[in-house]
Order: sequence, then C-alpha cells, then structure tokens
Amino acid sequence: MKSKTYLFVDGSNLYGGQYELFGPSKYLDFDKFIKEIEDNLQINFDKIFFYASYSPKPKNITKKQKLYLKNEGLFYKSVKNTKNTTFFTGYRSKTSGKEKEVDVKLTADLVSFAYQKKFEKVFLFSGDADFLQALFTIKSLSKHIYVMCIQNKVMYRATFHFKTYIFGIEEYLKLKFLRFQKFEYFKLKEKDVSCKMS
Repeated sequence: MKSKTYLFVDGSNLYGGQYELFGPSKYLDFDKFIKEIEDNLQINFDKIFFYASYSPKPKNITKKQKLYLKNEGLFYKSVKNTKNTTFFTGYRSKTSGKEKEVDVKLTADLVSFAYQKKFEKVFLFSGDADFLQALFTIKSLSKHIYVMCIQNKVMYRATFHFKTYIFGIEEYLKLKFLRFQKFEYFKLKEKDVSCKMS
C-alpha cells in the first residue's frame, strides 16, 4: 500500500502572512503555490486540509475593509480550486470577532488521522507555535513530520524539533537567518506563485 503524505494548513495564518507581504492589490494563488512547493521538494500531497474563517463584514464598512474582504475572498477561492483540498470553515465570535473552532479542528484532525494511520508523512503549514504540542503527540507514532512557514510567519521553536521549510518571495528576502543549516529554504519568485491582481 502506498504511503500517504498529508498537508495541514493553518489557513488564517497563511492568509495573514501573505496579506502583510502583498497588501490588498495582490494575493497568493494557492494552487500554483502548492505546485511550486511539490516541484521544489519533489513530493506529492495526497490530501490537503485547509482551516480558516472568513472575516465578518462590518455594518459601516470602510474602503480599506472592502478591499481586505475582497482580497480574502479571492485567496480562499484559489484554495477551494486546488485539487485534493478540503476546506474547513470556522466562524467568528459575534462579541469578540475572534476566530473559533479553526485551531481546535486542525489539531483534532492532525492527531486523529495520525492515530488512524491515514498518513506516513505529514506537513504542517503554520507559523503558530501552539500546534507544537500536537506534533509532539504524534511524534511517538514514528511519523515523518515537517513544518512549513512563510518567511514573515515563522514558527521558530519548531526548527529545534522538526525539519522546517521557510518559503520566501524574492523581493522580501531580508532575514539572514533563513539560511541557517537548520532550515531547508528556497526562493519563490512572484511570477512562480502568480501573485494575481485582485
């Protein structure tokens, strides 16, 4: 039986990171970004699980908020158009506006699927160190565990425990520590990941 490779994506974290880099006028084409990763690392994701929630639309919306919501919608649309991808949609608290269910669902699926032996290799794409405990939990199951981050959302603590890939967009590469031996690293040019105009 073929060993499976799964990718779990902290979608809100990834979206926030790419928005910091590109602003409201561009967004990362998720499908092409995944293909670029697979080509560079010579892997194939059998399944991708993406976890995020849509930002609420304010009653008195500003132009800046409109641009943000449009950009977010286009980015998540590119995720949903990516093959073998399951998109889990959480929700936002009506009182605090904070994201709910997303991190818990990702953690539960990651641990549950590991114990069910659904994958042999697992990649977690997130810059949030809160997920480290889930990775430590499944480490004892002899799974191959890898962490991925975008260059402005790096899970620093993960680099001491798991092989970590940090993906950067060429014009934003200013942090020298990306080249440390602990990290696996490659450049992604804007044209390679199709930062589309929204």
